Formats: sequence, structure tokens, C-alpha cells
Amino acid sequence: QAILREGLEDVKQFFKANGSCRLPLSPSLLVKGIVPRDCSYFNSNAVPLKLSFQNVDPLGENIRVIFKCGDDLRQDMLTLQMIRIMNKIWVQEGLDMRMVIFRCFSTGRGRGMVEMIPNAETLRKIQVEHGVTGSFKDRPLADWLQKHNPGEDEYEKAVENFIYSCAGCCVATYVLGICDRHNDNIMLKTTGHMFHIDFGRFLGHAQMFGNIKRDRAPFVFTSDMAYVINGGDKPSSRFHDFVDLCCQAYNLIRKHTHLFLNLLGLMLSCGIPELSDLEDLKYVYDALRPQDSEADATTYFTRLIESSLGSVATKLNFFIHNLAQMKFTGSDARPTLSFAPRTYTIKTSGRIRDVFLCRHERVFNPSKGYTYVVKVQRESPGEVAFVQRTFEEFQELHNKLRLVFPSSLLPSFPSRFVIGRSRGEAVAERRKEELNGYIWHLIHSAPEVAECDLIYTFFHPLPRDEKAAGTNPAPKPAEATWARPVGKVGGEVKLSISYKNNKLFIMVMHIRGLQPLQDGNDPDPYVKTYLLPDPQKTTKRKTKVARKTCNPTYNEMLVYDGVPKGDLQQRELRLSVLSEEGFWENILLGEVGIKLRDLDLTQEKMGWFALGSRGHGTL
Repeated sequence: QAILREGLEDVKQFFKANGSCRLPLSPSLLVKGIVPRDCSYFNSNAVPLKLSFQNVDPLGENIRVIFKCGDDLRQDMLTLQMIRIMNKIWVQEGLDMRMVIFRCFSTGRGRGMVEMIPNAETLRKIQVEHGVTGSFKDRPLADWLQKHNPGEDEYEKAVENFIYSCAGCCVATYVLGICDRHNDNIMLKTTGHMFHIDFGRFLGHAQMFGNIKRDRAPFVFTSDMAYVINGGDKPSSRFHDFVDLCCQAYNLIRKHTHLFLNLLGLMLSCGIPELSDLEDLKYVYDALRPQDSEADATTYFTRLIESSLGSVATKLNFFIHNLAQMKFTGSDARPTLSFAPRTYTIKTSGRIRDVFLCRHERVFNPSKGYTYVVKVQRESPGEVAFVQRTFEEFQELHNKLRLVFPSSLLPSFPSRFVIGRSRGEAVAERRKEELNGYIWHLIHSAPEVAECDLIYTFFHPLPRDEKAAGTNPAPKPAEATWARPVGKVGGEVKLSISYKNNKLFIMVMHIRGLQPLQDGNDPDPYVKTYLLPDPQKTTKRKTKVARKTCNPTYNEMLVYDGVPKGDLQQRELRLSVLSEEGFWENILLGEVGIKLRDLDLTQEKMGWFALGSRGHGTL
């Protein structure tokens, strides 16, 4: 801090002597002074400075930039230029991936300026709102976006931005081999746009722990990102859209493999250590797989998404980074509640006189569970508010209070564990009584606890409470709706069918809307096809099995070789979707028969086919 203040004094003197100057970041940025109170530094290795300059334009906001010393920003400039070209290709093809591309300028050897994106936070800061183990939890990103986009339409728009930008980031970081990816150099805007920063490692030059690569997954795509896309912890049809976007964006870049190899090849002699020989160019060539067909590349990238989503190493890397950053966190940083967009105090909200937990309600969105309705009475006459909080939010309040106050000042918190297979309703009823006792003791505890900002923020109405005020409790679904008969079929399958050189290609892409099994569990679906007539059963083809999902993604190619064109008119594709049941007979989830004479196979046919019990499919 002392060194920073000393340096800022020198900058002040510069502006006193010179009046104003243009920032190297962009000649259009004219500044006349520095704002010391808004300047600070980051805790990464190079300790970059966060600087705020006064705009010469009196109507303009302060201009915030990052100044880095110790990193070769030419590499960052090159990486951002490549991403900018990728974005241009996508936009020209009618695909706007909502990419956030910021300015970066190298001002000398190992130093330079980087534009700061407003209203954005690192994934680490978002995750640690849920504790140091936040990187292992699925909800932090969704909760943070919900907090900043309380309206339903706002939130849907933010999720849409997230799906597109996340897909763009996955493709760009994979193709360019951007490494050293952790939750402090991936950022999220309040509008849902995700973007990466700090490109000190690229073209596959990963950091090592001994002989182990730190970046074990092909790219960063974790379960908390999938949670935002799916709108919960189960795969939905929006995940199909995400996979399709990734594969479409990847195939569009592959068409321009020569452009990227030529541009990077021109830079081989410029002295960037990680771009110095043909082996570095070969990394990009191998990543783009120019020898593959579009269908093969689609299958390949789908497997990369699955591999990244299943990587525990990424979350472990994030967790280690959280621990490493803990020692840098100032002791004056007060804990905040992850679901509250701002902090409230006894002064801003008015003294609370009493709280009472009235009832519990069943909720189905964003996930199934129970919420507790609390009546909050303040000292102002007639001021009564109703707030809805989940058990997990009560638990977060208690955990944050324990960080500030000794346990002796706090009431004991109800156990979250339930012994035996208790019904949800009974557990919710029991917790209601326990939580009522907990909040009563909290409000009547020592003044430093009862009047603290955490408690006043917790009991302050959120936008979702105001929206729910006056609505009736959600009707409880009839039990019958959860029990599905074994034989119930339904859903749709997305196929791409093409014919070339006596080969019939069936790309099984996605399935949506399968029915749960009779026991209420999601099926383990796979696809099986026959080319009828087939008395010997020699045309059987199968996909892999997807686990516990009603909306699986496959992107697998099933090929029938040696099918003469004249035969196509007489053949029928019989496709079945079954759930793998181990020792028992597999359960039929849906079937479709497609007469090939009904399709014009001179060109690729792609679309959704309805699944039924028997009969012919409709596209």
C-alpha cells in the first residue's frame, strides 16, 4: 500500500506539470488526473495495479485500467487478436457468441495496460460467497446471476448470454491451448457474459506440479456452469443447445484453419517464448483437426465437453486457488450473504421488533424443495414484511455469523442431517419449529449480534419476496403425477441422416422429454437402430449409455456401409430408445420407424422425430 501511494504521488505530479494525456490503451481516451481512492492492486504474482483516471470529458465516467509489470503482454495482445478474428468469423456466419473482448496494449518490455470490464467479478469471488469449498458446489454462479437479475425475463436473458459466451470461451480456449485456467482468471458479468483474462500461457504450455499438468481438462467447463445452462442439476434441452453451439462454432473455425496457422506463423520470429517453433503451430493444427469431417469433429468436441464436465481436477485446482488466496484476504473484509444483492443495516431498514416463521411452502423452481415464510415486524407502526428463505440460506447466515462472532454468543443451529427415510413434508414441519426457535433467540441475543448487518440484510425483503407477496402457496401436485407406468413412452430424438458413396450415416444428436421410470428415477438411455428388413439382425447399431437423464446428448455417428442407392427405397430405419437396467430386461422408452423413401437423401436431413410405441415417425 505504501509503495502504491508513493507511486500515485508521482503520477499526480505528472498531471500537474502536463495537464492531460492520452492513454496508450486507446488514443481516444483523454485523461487529466488520477483518483487515488479508487486505486488498488491485485494479489496475483505480478501484483498488477488497478488504476482509475479522471476523464477530460466532464460527462464521462472515470476510466479504469489495469497496469501490469512483469508479464509479456504481447502474448495477451496476440491471443485477444485471435479471439477477435474468431468472433468476426462467427458473426459473419450469423452466429453471435456474445464474446467480451477487451483492449490490451504492451507499452514496453514486460509491461502494459489492460482495459477493465465494469460490472464483472471473478469466479473465485462468486464461489467463495458460498465458503472456501464453493468451487465444489453447483449453485454459486446461478445464485449470483439470480441476485443481479431478479426479474424472470432479466434472468432468462442473462442465462442466454451465459450459454453463448460460455460456448465461445470453450472453443477459443481449446483451439488456442490457453492454460493456467483457474477461477481468478475467468470472469462473469452481471449480464451473464463469461470471459477469460490473463493469457500468460497458451498453445498448450501448461504449468506443472512436478510431472503433473495443472490443466488436466481440455478446457474449463464445470458442473456449476452446467447448472446455470440446465436451470438445475439435471440435463435439460438447453444443454443440447449449448453442445450444438460449441460444435457449430468449432466447425466454423476449422474452415479457416489455414488463416490461423498463417497468422501465428508470421509471429514465430517475434521472440514470444511460447510461440517459437513449428511444434507450437502443430498444437493449433492438431486442435483444429482439418482432416476430420464436420460430423467427426462434432462427435470429437462433444466428447471433449463430457471430459471437461467430468473433470474433478479443475474443481480441485479452483479449491487450491481459493486456499492460496485466503492468506491475502484482508481482515477488514466483512462476510456477506451470497443471495442478497446489497447490505442493509439497522439504520437503513429500521429496528426489528419481532420475527415469526409462519409456514413452509413447496417450491419447484429453481429446484424442488421447501421455502420458509418469515413475518418481520419493525418498530415503525404497522410495518410488516414477509420474506421467503430456504433452509440452506438460514444455514449460510449461521455460518457467516460464526465467522464474525464467537459461538458462545450464537444460538445452536438445527442439524441439516435427517436419520432414516423421512418424508419431505415431515422434515420441513420439524425444521419450521426448530428454525422458529433459532431466529427468536437470534433477535433476542446480545445487541452486537442482534443488530449486526448480516441479520438485517437476511430479514430485508429481496425482489423475489416482493414478487411472491400476496400470491397463494403453490398447489401440491397429485402423487399420481410422479409415478410413471413402465410402458409409458414419449419424447423426441434429433437425428441427422445423410447418404454418400453407398454409406448411410445416422448421427444421433440429442433426445428430449423422455419419461421417468415407474420408481420416479431418471432412466439410463441409449439408442439402438436396425435397417429393416433384417431377418438375421445383422444391422444392429448402438450408442453409448447416458446416465440418469431424460435429456441425453450423444452426437454419435452410426454408419451402414455397402447400401446401394436402389435399396434405399425399400429400407426402413427402426430406432429404439431403451433404458439399461443391469440384470433386468431393458425398458423401452420410445420407438420410431423412418421410411427412407420419404426422405430426400441427396442432401443431409436434420430434425426432431417424435418417439412413440410403434408406427412411423414424423419429422
